[in-house]
Amino acid sequence: MKTSNKQLPASQRETLLGILKARFEKNKGRHNGIEWTAVQTKLEAHPEKLWSLEEMERTGGEPDVIGYDKKAAAYLFADCAAESPKGRRSLCFDGDALASRKEHKPADSAVEMAKAMGIELLTEEQYRRLQELGAFDLKTSSWIQTPAAIRKRGGALFCDRRYDHVFTYHNGAESYYAARGFRGLLTV
Repeated sequence: MKTSNKQLPASQRETLLGILKARFEKNKGRHNGIEWTAVQTKLEAHPEKLWSLEEMERTGGEPDVIGYDKKAAAYLFADCAAESPKGRRSLCFDGDALASRKEHKPADSAVEMAKAMGIELLTEEQYRRLQELGAFDLKTSSWIQTPAAIRKRGGALFCDRRYDHVFTYHNGAESYYAARGFRGLLTV
């Protein structure tokens, strides 16, 4: 699903911008040296990105700015909810994994849901960087992007934080658990 045709009504756009601004100002340590006015200007120039951020918010992700990519001249938003977003749990890894399940299929897969939302799963490096900004996934876990060689063999990777350490694990891509979801990244 393309998000380029997705736009929020003006009232919803203003409400979302208010939520994002309040979160931005409350959590300044996540984005040192970045000014909200510059972020808002960029968001207003890309309404399809606001649609994706609304989807992140609607599913419990609590998106916030976590950095700026100088090469791409873009702000990075990630899900900063304390636990893996509630509206994105109990998902297998990807569409192939979902199709391979014969019974007890979950409602969706992490990769397909992220794609429909116009976002990407975090890489392991991005997940570890996020953990430097706070303590996330203390009770839940989150699927992350998985190297093709692992996925080809039926596996997929996920991460969590336990004992004040970030762990990366593997599981069958078709597995799903009530406490496992995914965190997304949006570049604006």
